[in-house]
Amino acid sequence: MQTKQRIPHDESLDNILALAQEGYTFIQDRVKRYNSNLFEARLLGQQVICMSGKEAAELFYDESRFQRKGAAPKRVQKTLLGEHAIQTMDGEAHRHRKLMFLTLMTPAHQEKLGRLVTEMWEDTISRWEGLEQVVLFDEAKELLCRAACRWAGVPLEESEVKERAEDFYSMVDAFGAAGPRHWKGRRARSRTEDWIRALIEDVRSGNRQAEGGSALLQIAFHTELDGRQLEPQMAAIELINVLRPIVAIANFITYTAVALHEHPQHGAALRSASGKELEMFVQEVRRYYPFAPFLGARVRHDFTWRNCEFKQGTLVLLDVYGTNRDASLWEEPESFNPERFRNWSGSLFAFIPQGGGEPERTHRCPGEGITVEVMKATLVFLADHIRYEVPDQDMSYRLDRLPAKPESGFVMSRIRRK
Repeated sequence: MQTKQRIPHDESLDNILALAQEGYTFIQDRVKRYNSNLFEARLLGQQVICMSGKEAAELFYDESRFQRKGAAPKRVQKTLLGEHAIQTMDGEAHRHRKLMFLTLMTPAHQEKLGRLVTEMWEDTISRWEGLEQVVLFDEAKELLCRAACRWAGVPLEESEVKERAEDFYSMVDAFGAAGPRHWKGRRARSRTEDWIRALIEDVRSGNRQAEGGSALLQIAFHTELDGRQLEPQMAAIELINVLRPIVAIANFITYTAVALHEHPQHGAALRSASGKELEMFVQEVRRYYPFAPFLGARVRHDFTWRNCEFKQGTLVLLDVYGTNRDASLWEEPESFNPERFRNWSGSLFAFIPQGGGEPERTHRCPGEGITVEVMKATLVFLADHIRYEVPDQDMSYRLDRLPAKPESGFVMSRIRRK
């Protein structure tokens, strides 16, 4: 009889402090320490299995073994996701609601948003030319808020943009935060849900017309498997789950600018580059820089994998950041090298910056194509449409901060149209 292997167990009484101190590297540090892609830890009093790597990701997205119900902490639902949102659903109910998101994020919709972002970046040049310097991260948040709302059919006055953009991003920034950042995210979510819920109710009552095919219209009148419309509150939460992630692309945009500056040998090749080179660069930004640290699910029923026991109800964390930098999957993973994507095989579980598997079948983010299109549009703008100088600044990012972002936000000066 084969002896069941004991999963390495981290010796700390509770790892929550270590997680706060190590952030993105918490899982990978222990994977290396124990020479195992699986280990047990204790977080806030509960036993947790942490795992990393391609095979772990394949397992994690097996719906027969894992469920999302009960995995997202309430503090994350009350800031980042919204309570009882699609990320907490399973089975046919999840797939049915996911289809709504997928119909809003087809290649045609992605390209439409990419064109809109391009037009908005172009419109900023005249204003930027009159400024001593700009902070790209701040500019990106507001531009993406403006673009997301227009694309989704959500009315937004120019006087509201700054406040709404800050609220959308505060929900993201509250992930993994405690204290003031967490409470700021909760207040931002409350304000945004009130705003969007009233909008949903106005559309349903006929007091406001929604653009045909828009996210606002489709979510307002979406029906669940039982034929009922979403409650106005839930419809508001899911529309926010379309808008908020687009504003969060501000992080990737800022990393893109940092990568252009710190790796000029790759950036030079992008001027008038083909779509392939642009995509390679964008994908390497998504692989190399920190975005999502890990994802959670709960064991659906007892099972054994690689001679290790997974008990029903156990929380399991999949290492996103570490998998994207796994030396067994990526050559020289600590180096920024877009060329690695030239002949990339396209594994659905080795490259997981926004989740793994097929979006149609798993919990992988349905907006991944939107992220790529927005990043490519911005990359073309930065590399081909403007000239700028980069003054001395701190572009580092802290891996103990969830989410991480460059400290300076990427300051640009002496901006001129090419």
